[in-house]
Amino acid sequence: MATATMNISLPEGLRDFVKDRVAEDHHGTPSAYMRTLIIQDKKRAAEERLEAMLLDGINSGEPIEVGDDYWDNFKDRLKQRMAAKSK
Repeated sequence: MATATMNISLPEGLRDFVKDRVAEDHHGTPSAYMRTLIIQDKKRAAEERLEAMLLDGINSGEPIEVGDDYWDNFKDRLKQRMAAKSK
């Protein structure tokens, strides 16, 4: 993965907090600590989006029966869409 540099400005209190967390949690560097926080936040945001989509699905109307016939039909439609895109 290619990396790029990003500079951030922190008040002294936050800078000291980051330094302490790096030392306590063995992150190695402030950059590694920030990467960990960003990855955790990215995962949390993805989980929130998934939860919202699931709730939308739950609230979208009457439930349908999902059995073997449903999945066979779904797979067929998906294959047709993929074949149409590859043309």
